[in-house]
Amino acid sequence: VQLVESGGGLVQAGGSLRLSCAASGSTFRINAMGWYRQAPGKQRELVAGITILGSTNYADSVKGRFTISRENGKDTVYLQMNSLKPEDTAVYYCNFRPPINDWGQGTQVTVSS
Repeated sequence: VQLVESGGGLVQAGGSLRLSCAASGSTFRINAMGWYRQAPGKQRELVAGITILGSTNYADSVKGRFTISRENGKDTVYLQMNSLKPEDTAVYYCNFRPPINDWGQGTQVTVSS
């Protein structure tokens, strides 16, 4: 399985970004997915998750600002991030839930104050 994240960048506080994750292989549609992030000096954490049927959950720090969605026909999961804060700065990864030990390169999100 290959997971390829894209859509990161530099944005001012209060701005928005939309991340995409394209998955190869046949297991995407039968697995829950998640977006994770790792800030410098911190452990990787789960930001948002989505089940096969579309039920979602979010870390408290992003509730009301981030929205995860998936498009099974395209084997793609998205993360819409609004009202971004400097503390959202991190490398963002997608993976299964629970994650497999095969992470993509991630996409860097930098939020300036």
